[in-house]
Amino acid sequence: QVQLTESGGGLVQAGGSLRLACAASGRTVSVVAMGWFRQAPGKEREIVARMRWSNGETYYQDSVKGRFAISREKVGNKVYLQMNNLKPEDTAVYYCAAQRVGARDYDLWGQGSQVSVSS
Repeated sequence: QVQLTESGGGLVQAGGSLRLACAASGRTVSVVAMGWFRQAPGKEREIVARMRWSNGETYYQDSVKGRFAISREKVGNKVYLQMNNLKPEDTAVYYCAAQRVGARDYDLWGQGSQVSVSS
């Protein structure tokens, strides 16, 4: 059984920074991509950033470009999200996700981490 375990998150004032971490545990898994999604109260889940595992190619949602950075450690399938200059509208539950080889979409999900940004 493979699990994604997240850490980080918390409460920060606007303009502050937080770092989320996610690691795959359990038996060895090969992934196509890993990424971060978020869901704010009353809103649909949206992608924040993702990284293609083969070449490190990244994608960011427009609203976080220049403020957030996704990075990885290929050994252990670890992914991080550095969030700088946080805004109240970044408040949400953030989820780590992985798309395993052979899967059509992200099929492994972390437990979620609350990020709250006060104004």
